[in-house]
Amino acid sequence: MKPNRTWLEVEAENFDRRTFIKFSIGGLIFSGFSILPGCSGTSIFRSQSPEETTPGSDTRLAGDVAVPVGLNSFQVQAIGLVTGLERTGSDAPPSAQQAALLDEMKKRGVQNPHQVLSSADTEIVLVRAYMRPGIQKGDPFDVEVRVLAQSECTSLRGGWLLESRLKEMTVDFHEQIREGKALALSEGAILVDPAADGEEDRTRLTRGRILGGGVCLESRKLGMVLRPEYKNVMASTQLGNAINSRFYRYVSGVKQGVATPQNDKFVELAVHPRYKDNVERYVRVVRSVPLRESPAQRLSRLALLERQLLDPITSANAALRLEAIGKEGVKALAKGVKSGDEEVRFYSAEALAYLDETDAVAPLAEAAKKERAFRAYALTALSAMNDYEARTVLREMLDVTSAESRYGAFRALWAMNSRDALVEGENLNDKFSYHLIESKGPPMVHVTRSYRAEVVLFGPRQHLKPPFVLDAGKHIQIVCRDGNEVTISRFGVGEQDQKRIVSTGLDEIIRSTVDLGGSYPDVFQALQQAKAQKALESRFEVDALPQGGRTYDRLPSDDPEEEDSGKDFVVANPLPGLFSSRVAKSDSNGRKNRRHTEKEPPKRSLLDKITGRD
Repeated sequence: MKPNRTWLEVEAENFDRRTFIKFSIGGLIFSGFSILPGCSGTSIFRSQSPEETTPGSDTRLAGDVAVPVGLNSFQVQAIGLVTGLERTGSDAPPSAQQAALLDEMKKRGVQNPHQVLSSADTEIVLVRAYMRPGIQKGDPFDVEVRVLAQSECTSLRGGWLLESRLKEMTVDFHEQIREGKALALSEGAILVDPAADGEEDRTRLTRGRILGGGVCLESRKLGMVLRPEYKNVMASTQLGNAINSRFYRYVSGVKQGVATPQNDKFVELAVHPRYKDNVERYVRVVRSVPLRESPAQRLSRLALLERQLLDPITSANAALRLEAIGKEGVKALAKGVKSGDEEVRFYSAEALAYLDETDAVAPLAEAAKKERAFRAYALTALSAMNDYEARTVLREMLDVTSAESRYGAFRALWAMNSRDALVEGENLNDKFSYHLIESKGPPMVHVTRSYRAEVVLFGPRQHLKPPFVLDAGKHIQIVCRDGNEVTISRFGVGEQDQKRIVSTGLDEIIRSTVDLGGSYPDVFQALQQAKAQKALESRFEVDALPQGGRTYDRLPSDDPEEEDSGKDFVVANPLPGLFSSRVAKSDSNGRKNRRHTEKEPPKRSLLDKITGRD
């Protein structure tokens, strides 16, 4: 066996074995198959699945000869230790998890590890995370934390996860934990549902997440695996060249293609910067790249795709293929954005945005504001543009009434340029990102339970209305009986009491709370209590994210023979990573969460087995 193979090489090899059997059974591997690379103007790929080509076209596309790998969400896990629980932890009974943690602690030189684990201020936990497709070394991601099934821990609130090495983990037949190499590190303050309280909420109190608490140690690259009947070095090279003729990036100022043929069956694929927040679309476009096409064939296919683009039924696929062609497809897409059909305008504008064409801005802004089904995709496309007009329309959306549109526009602006003074904000004592947005819309406070620890105030001059008594974690209390004077106090065993006197201004209260040692979970809890006590009169939103999977009502067609007229449809795009999240089935404010787009493994994970979850 080849030593030091990457997970992607293993996945490619496994895919090759599975698909060889599949295609052999299907009769798609023919004896006597030959390749004639010397024939001028003849592609080395022969058509085996004509239904995958553009109807009416003989052009071979990358997706006809290869399939992508690396689009799954890669799970990593660890046995970790939470500290700072103040008598809500437990002394876990002997187990494989305890043994694994003790071994890790000894390696790190921890003195008296058994004594540490037996303390009621600590707790052994299972740590799990899903590393998204295309994640790069150094990128952050959310981490899930929960106690063991047999634990007597009553709450993880106020806890801090010590640094844990996240790895691939399995349990063998002897119930022994088997680990792979460390792929990420995790650490940080645990966010427990602020609304959870009492014994009846023990389940919610003993699990939480650390927003952005994981850091990737090894980049996850994508790849294209050639189907068995096309597997050869020449085919791999031609596939790489075709992709690189369309996509390239700059590395240290040097122009480089995104595709790197590794062998006769596998082409490694780097993520193009413009698609960093929409990796699945990127792969779809790559699969639509033509392998070889004469000028005459290109003109013929452009005309065909233009006709298909103007038909709502085939518009989505035609737009992707025009986007894959590149600048030569702009003319047809520009006609699409002038269509009277809303679907055609949207799909055309979305493709134009990833080609960085200004004509995309107006129709995408209209789609984001008026049609909820298009919003997540339109905002993500605008964020991918390097265009002043795109920034302008996103800035204008910060003033609208819709919480989803406002916060969606904020996140799109931040993705477009995180150093833009409009949305850059500040890092409060390395606890969380804090943003004060000048907005003409109604005052709103937004916090997150996914993606990253972040507080956004739409309207910086917001105030709390007395009287109120708020808890910001276990040690900080915020009190105002009447008037405009607020007392923020910190109490702790073995430490000197601290106090701040501030006004009722929300900005001042948040800053003083953090100054006294408050973390993101502490501020989150205080804000939620302020809303519950009606001290916060502004709108309070948690993860007000544009969602995927929404239906769009097609208007009835004048053509009585149009079968799909008047029917609902779901946008034919995967939900962009910019707005996807892995949170609980329902948010604390009652909003239903339908954003589970990452593909979980079909088998129960190590964490599921240990915690007893189905």
